[in-house]
Amino acid sequence: MIDENVVRHVANLSKIELREEEVERFKADFERIIEFFNQLDEVDADVEPTYHVLPLKNVFREDEPKKGLEREKALMNAKHKEEGYFKGPRVVE
Repeated sequence: MIDENVVRHVANLSKIELREEEVERFKADFERIIEFFNQLDEVDADVEPTYHVLPLKNVFREDEPKKGLEREKALMNAKHKEEGYFKGPRVVE
């Protein structure tokens, strides 16, 4: 149970001054906060931690070279190209 002395002590630590009606309001707020923490204490937290959403481990494939796209086909629809490469806008002056 939170009393006025606790609220005034917290206000003093926070370096704030409270009016009487504010003390009553904070008293009710603190009690709701404590009740929430009491509810959290009731939660079963003895479960195995979950590090990954899916139970997959070391899902890798062999790194095998494959035939890529031919340069001519890659550049076929490019708006700007030069000497067999994509040409982009200049970014450094």
